[in-house]
Amino acid sequence: MLNNPQANYVQRGESIDFTNNGSSDIKANDVVALANRIGVAGCDIPVGATGSINVLGVYDMPADTATEFAVGEEVYWDGSKLTATATDNTPAGWVVMAKPAATTIARVKIG
Repeated sequence: MLNNPQANYVQRGESIDFTNNGSSDIKANDVVALANRIGVAGCDIPVGATGSINVLGVYDMPADTATEFAVGEEVYWDGSKLTATATDNTPAGWVVMAKPAATTIARVKIG
């Protein structure tokens, strides 16, 4: 007989609890780099505290002004802005509205 472990429903998963183990406070709407994706802080999270990080949704975020983004293009977080460069950056999601070069904001679906 096979062992069939059960899965117990916890939540919808649009946001997750996140403990700020960093050295500075996280402010609401800050982009938070996770292991292989990003989230957006749903509230202020002081150092050592736990708060919500949104991991699904569409957000306007700072973007590399030297590059245009096409709808559907994968983009990455470099620690301060979205970029098309994957190397050494965190996957952020995909573009949902074309962004011309020189534009400072890109609309991206995370999750």
